[in-house]
Amino acid sequence: MKILHLDQNHPLLLQQLTQAGFDCQEDYTSSKQDIERVIAPYDGIVIRSRFKIDKQFIDAASNLKFIARVGAGLESIDISYAASKNISLFAAPQGNKNAVAEHALGMLLSLFNKLNSADRQVKAGRWERETNRGLEIQGKTIGLIGYGNMGRCFAKKLKGFNCKVLCYDIKEDLGNKNATQVSLQTLQQQADVLSLHTPWTPQTNQMVDAAFIAKFKKPFWLINTARGKSVVTKDVVSGLKSGKILGAGLDVLEYEKLSFESLFTDKMPLELEELLAMDNVILSPHVAGWTMESKEKLAQVIVHKIIDAFKGASIV
Repeated sequence: MKILHLDQNHPLLLQQLTQAGFDCQEDYTSSKQDIERVIAPYDGIVIRSRFKIDKQFIDAASNLKFIARVGAGLESIDISYAASKNISLFAAPQGNKNAVAEHALGMLLSLFNKLNSADRQVKAGRWERETNRGLEIQGKTIGLIGYGNMGRCFAKKLKGFNCKVLCYDIKEDLGNKNATQVSLQTLQQQADVLSLHTPWTPQTNQMVDAAFIAKFKKPFWLINTARGKSVVTKDVVSGLKSGKILGAGLDVLEYEKLSFESLFTDKMPLELEELLAMDNVILSPHVAGWTMESKEKLAQVIVHKIIDAFKGASIV
């Protein structure tokens, strides 16, 4: 089987697939259109988020048997059309779930203890103890929306803080010893912290808007290590201004490009300018799942999934 690798990943991915007998080729620079001209002979592709795998691309890839994305989600792929062509899809949320959970926890601890603003103050010669009095996670109610790989790993880490963890998911019977599954209404009534762990779907697109925020009974803290387009930035800024949102840790932003490699090309939106100026907001550039360890684990998960799916087939 011939595999075309379209993004550079951990070297073990190429090495182990080659050792398993796959014919691996690399093209990290050609345009999508150029790739479409040569993709027909390939049985599989390995990609991160370089470009969208749409109907046009899939039609050009007439021999394609699988698409492997070295990442947590599959939103850059036309999933339904790929399924109609009997193309297997592989993602690797198991590979970076720990990294995402640790990043979310780090953001929460930094917000609660005002570490970012306190650091700036001390470096500027200001020693203000009372204004930097923090909060403890113990005793708080943490609400998770999405209880798959990421949500479960975050909940497991939170258990050591003696807090109450609730989860909401469109799938039923997902709760476990680390989180109690509840309705969205119950979560909004009880949560002190909201952490998002959902994929991008039409249902989660712009999910956190003004109406959604208003349904929370208490002022709450927001953590988003999932997808930027699940949050309406201007409504979050309004919530931060009003005090309904006490602070936010955002690893992802509404304005990210599909590739996740850059933010935007046009003038910075006003609401983003306001967000950047807020001391109770922590931002990072979509790196929650982007650790030295996860780079290797993501690749290893993809290797295992490809070999497990095709080990009975002729791969030469």
